[in-house]
Amino acid sequence: MPPEAALAMPVQSLRRYDAPRRPLRGGIDVKTWLARLLIFGGGLAITLYGASEMYGVVSIGGVTPLEWALLVLFVANFSWIALACASSFFGLLWMVFLAPKTPPLPAKLNAKTAVVMPIYNETPARVFAAVQAIYEDVQATGLGSAFDWFFLSDTTNPDIFVAEEHAFVLMRERLGPDARIYYRHRPKNTARKAGNIADFVTRWGAAYDHMVVLDADSFMLGHAIVTLAAAMEADPDAGIIQTLPLIINRNTLFARVQQFAARIYGPVIAAGLSAWMGRDGNYWGHNAIIRTKAFAAHCGLPHLQGRPPFGGHVLSHDFVEAAFMRRAGYTVYMLPVLGGSYEESPPSLIDLSARDRRWCQGNLQHLRILPARGLKLASRQHFATGIFAYLASPLWMLQLIVGMVLVLQASYIRPEYFTNDFTIFPAFPRFDAERSLKLFAFTMVILLLPKFFGLLLSLIQGETRRGSGGAIRLILSTLFEVVMSALLAPVMMLIQTGHVVHFLFGFDTGWDPQRRDDGSIPFMAIVRRHRSHVVMGFLTLISGLLISPSLVVWMSPTIASLILAIFISWATGQLSIGMAFRRIGLLTTPEERAKPSVVLRANEIIEETGGLRDEADDGLAVLYADPHLQAAHLAFMPRDWGHKRGHMVPEWALAQSKLQEAQTIEEVLTWLMPKERMAILNDGGLLQTLFALPSTQAQSQRAAE
Repeated sequence: MPPEAALAMPVQSLRRYDAPRRPLRGGIDVKTWLARLLIFGGGLAITLYGASEMYGVVSIGGVTPLEWALLVLFVANFSWIALACASSFFGLLWMVFLAPKTPPLPAKLNAKTAVVMPIYNETPARVFAAVQAIYEDVQATGLGSAFDWFFLSDTTNPDIFVAEEHAFVLMRERLGPDARIYYRHRPKNTARKAGNIADFVTRWGAAYDHMVVLDADSFMLGHAIVTLAAAMEADPDAGIIQTLPLIINRNTLFARVQQFAARIYGPVIAAGLSAWMGRDGNYWGHNAIIRTKAFAAHCGLPHLQGRPPFGGHVLSHDFVEAAFMRRAGYTVYMLPVLGGSYEESPPSLIDLSARDRRWCQGNLQHLRILPARGLKLASRQHFATGIFAYLASPLWMLQLIVGMVLVLQASYIRPEYFTNDFTIFPAFPRFDAERSLKLFAFTMVILLLPKFFGLLLSLIQGETRRGSGGAIRLILSTLFEVVMSALLAPVMMLIQTGHVVHFLFGFDTGWDPQRRDDGSIPFMAIVRRHRSHVVMGFLTLISGLLISPSLVVWMSPTIASLILAIFISWATGQLSIGMAFRRIGLLTTPEERAKPSVVLRANEIIEETGGLRDEADDGLAVLYADPHLQAAHLAFMPRDWGHKRGHMVPEWALAQSKLQEAQTIEEVLTWLMPKERMAILNDGGLLQTLFALPSTQAQSQRAAE
């Protein structure tokens, strides 16, 4: 690492705040407020119409408490899709008539920018190849001198830790001594990713005006990174500038559906979001540029009181950092048409569920942050949107349950036509069937219109249309994606409802590394994960048949999805099925047909350096056998690492005891547990003891002599 340049990062308060800085470019943003009026006004108008129609459905013969509950739940769920529809429509108009052209490369950059990639138990060959490819692309712009590059490792697996150092040493040798690429490993991953970034900012942040934050699956073209840096330099009020990452490199059927949807529908959705957010935008945690000193001064995350899941470290830190940046008077906005920003997605429904579980807990934590003093109204809207993204599933489930109870009531409970209240006409508890069907059709239209807007834009844009296989294949792919989304939605509803209930009962989630490969999940693991969903599907089917056959027809998509959950999850996670769709030209994207240059280069580097491996070699064995790597590892260790006198930790004591008792390196390697291995890797004295042990072969040779 370079010499430290400390930067204070005070913890921010949720109960008080100082007066924000005065923006250098003040005034009312008329375009943003007009967009908000049209989008939120349009969403409200659609919601009111849907609510009035739903009231007309249930109000014949009076409205019972259950019918009021159904109405409230319908409005809550319908308002969500109504706002998305209005926002996507405005996004389509913006993309067609108002979208700016991508700016050219700047002639020079005056500020210094750090490009940081936090990594946590990732495959080293993948992440180091990606950063080298991005580094080379930035260098090709002629502006590479404005950037320094950092791997910020929080890895806890000792074998991956050594593999990271080995990959870093080889990378520095390939790029030469002038490459300003650095590596830092934290012995304890306190506060997870947010703590990883904060550690960098507080120790080296003062040396850099800006930092570009990447995820372990990020790719960015040199043009995109340089353009972000130029935009930040040109706008002294900007605190965070976010890009729109597109999904690439995905091959399973599930991931290809996600990749296609993000590419075709993502631009209009992002454009609509960008239009109404304006300079009160949000941050998604990666592929964005941040003003370092403003981030340090105003984005120190508080430790939430109480135990997880609602207390402890802030998990979804990015929303909070954006809100704090806006509270301080800096702007946060997105460049939706910049291009050259990419990421990867989970390869299967189970992998998505695992990531979604962590996001669910983080977004529900925002209930504690939503009332914080000084936040902008738009920031509170971002929090509310993120929270409702997960509460929508249990609300949808409640709506289905209430609907089933109403049908049961109508089928089996004798209605009371004449109540004790004086009335001339009897009360007939019934629905307006014709109006109900019209409302269902209207709801489906509102739900599907954002997809249609994305398809329409893609058909208009020649490059996107051709890159997706032509108009016919693009339309067929969209239709297939709609069907798959309909099949996956009920399963995701139950999964997210389970997450919410899990956290409401006080259970915490872990932070497992995301699977980046396309390897399939064992079938029995899929069965265990989805067997409850299948049971729920059969129970719903049986209950529906007992209540009313027409109810089964109405709920058939949901019932079929749940009954087939195991098969759907297995089939969509198969690499072979995804590749079959690719061969016939369906679910393809322009970035797949013409891969970005950084992706091609990263693949070349992986092949040149030996390819991807399923598991890392035994780290201590690799270190023991390579004196060059030994020297590098000892040189990388900060002076304050290692065992501190009087501070005994169990893994250190056990590692020392096993090292002293072992007679050969092979023997001790069979004894050591992962935490003990990490203790050795972080302690120079224990390492020297390890390196002094003879191998079995050397010991045998000495005995023979």
